[in-house]
Amino acid sequence: MPATTARTVLFHDIGGPEVLTIEDVPLPDPGPGQVAVRVEALGLNRAEALFRAGTYYYQPALPASRLGYEASGVVEAIGEGVTELAVGDPVLTGPGIEMSAQGVYAERVVLPETAVLRRPASVDAVTGAAAWLTYTTAYGALLETAGLKPGDHVLITGASSGVGTAAIQVARRIGAIPLATTRTEAKRQALLDLGAAEVIVSGETSDGMLTVAKETRRLTDGRGAQVVFDAIGGPAFRHLGDAIAQGGTLVVYGWLDPRPAEIPRTWPFTIHTYANFSLTTTPGGRRRSTAFLDAGLTDGGFRPVIAEVFEGLDAIRDAHRLMESNTHTGKIVVRL
Repeated sequence: MPATTARTVLFHDIGGPEVLTIEDVPLPDPGPGQVAVRVEALGLNRAEALFRAGTYYYQPALPASRLGYEASGVVEAIGEGVTELAVGDPVLTGPGIEMSAQGVYAERVVLPETAVLRRPASVDAVTGAAAWLTYTTAYGALLETAGLKPGDHVLITGASSGVGTAAIQVARRIGAIPLATTRTEAKRQALLDLGAAEVIVSGETSDGMLTVAKETRRLTDGRGAQVVFDAIGGPAFRHLGDAIAQGGTLVVYGWLDPRPAEIPRTWPFTIHTYANFSLTTTPGGRRRSTAFLDAGLTDGGFRPVIAEVFEGLDAIRDAHRLMESNTHTGKIVVRL
């Protein structure tokens, strides 16, 4: 190993971006089945802001918790029994990471081989850091869970997020028709340029999803969307039932509005909740999602939308502030 410590982002209390600190943390040699990675770029996700604030679906292990799912970099060392990766391989991280102990916000990390994937040679570090979670989530939720098919309409709420922008591209790749929602007119053209067939501006009021449902019906000649892909939840969730075609599927993959939600009553349709680890930590799911991601990155069909690239680990607090502002479109990346 070229280093015995690594500059690492930690937090000792839950709270806002100000609780993030950068400290030198001991870096062990990789043990059996482990890989040491020199990190070149970090991809930020909403989950990490929730985890830092103590509102994620699992709690940080304080008094010193790590943070982060996605990084891209280069393999520096491998442990005994590692056969799929070699020193010098470009890689990205993601599957099965528990953030408190294995978070990747650091200059170097040691991870299980199962949490590290080879990065296609044509993919640079910034693109690699922005790709794994967004595209595998869209793939698993839309194709494996909802069974999205060519010609289907899919309504994507919060479409300017990293997963939302990936979902537009995944839908287009299989011949489905993505309808995107956004709260402000300012993001309409960017979503159209990305491939959205239509963009519905919900506005900032509580009845925004009612507007979305009415527009979805209009744009689908009254039928509704075969699939609704929602990250918001909250009281407006009840209106999404009016946007679904009879017998359609509503997939919930996030809950940005923590308030209680009322189940829509416009039956029949199916509601699924989706957690990416349920797919990507299984051997079969990992193989399928990785193959789908690699194919799209290699042929250029998947183009991660990068909102902003921050330079250096010391910029991590500013990067989290931008993430919480909700003014960006796509992924925020920190380049080391």
